[in-house]
Amino acid sequence: MTQVLLLIVSAMLILLSLLQSGKSEGFTGAFSGSSGLDLFSNSKERGAEKVISNLTMVTGILFFVLTIVAVITQ
Repeated sequence: MTQVLLLIVSAMLILLSLLQSGKSEGFTGAFSGSSGLDLFSNSKERGAEKVISNLTMVTGILFFVLTIVAVITQ
């Protein structure tokens, strides 16, 4: 039962991660110095972006907890 829940939660986590928009240029932009180094500028989330971000966080925590439970009950 735990493994089925873990499979469902992991699929949801992947989908939610793919739905999020890119917030920065990633590591290449940070190390190359393009367009400033202020990583937190213009990063306010509103509306649907905030909901998806919060759902991703909750799903990630649920994935972590289910993984611990699966290892303990094995």
